[in-house]
Amino acid sequence: MAVSGPPFSVGAAPVLSGAPLDPAPLDAALAQSAALHGHLCPRQVLGARSALLAGRLLDLPLPRTDKRLLVLAETDGCYADGLSAASGCWLGRRTLRLMDYGRVAATFVDTRTGRAVRVWPQTDLRERVRAARPPEQKRYQAYLDAYRSWPDARLLAAREVTLNFDLDGLLSRHGQREVCSGCGEEIINERWVRRGERVLCPACLSGAYYVWAPPLTEL
Repeated sequence: MAVSGPPFSVGAAPVLSGAPLDPAPLDAALAQSAALHGHLCPRQVLGARSALLAGRLLDLPLPRTDKRLLVLAETDGCYADGLSAASGCWLGRRTLRLMDYGRVAATFVDTRTGRAVRVWPQTDLRERVRAARPPEQKRYQAYLDAYRSWPDARLLAAREVTLNFDLDGLLSRHGQREVCSGCGEEIINERWVRRGERVLCPACLSGAYYVWAPPLTEL
């Protein structure tokens, strides 16, 4: 996919704003995230802030109700809930994908233009929050307050990236299906591989993430 549009800045690293935040979009995202998650935690705030920043950098209003934005989350859990609530991108809508690197970061892809930006917390963020924390404030609350209120320039880092895989192949075409020649199960989302006349699912081609237990006597 060809990428259109100018880079965010020279060197592909955008200049982040130090201006005060508009609290309304963040508050709405965090209310939804907390309701789904059962409580509000600092990484949910980081996820929501990351998504809102990416939306501004890509000039895409959030949350999305279409499938133009794709989010590649590098961890699951609280951070991913914040990403989804703010961006409108969800696993069930095929607009959120997990790249399980164990890093609190995400890449946001405008699938119409091919532009992508990776956003992550600044590496010394926790240390700076602890240094700024009043002695009477609990550390957990200090993280929540700082992540909600600090401007982007104090909180996050961002950089434009180029994906090293076929985006169209990842997104695939709706309604495509085949039957695996190995296991006989249906394969959707164009995740099959052809080997001569055989059509194989990834598990039959390369091995599954499980091994079969003895057959169940009853279901």
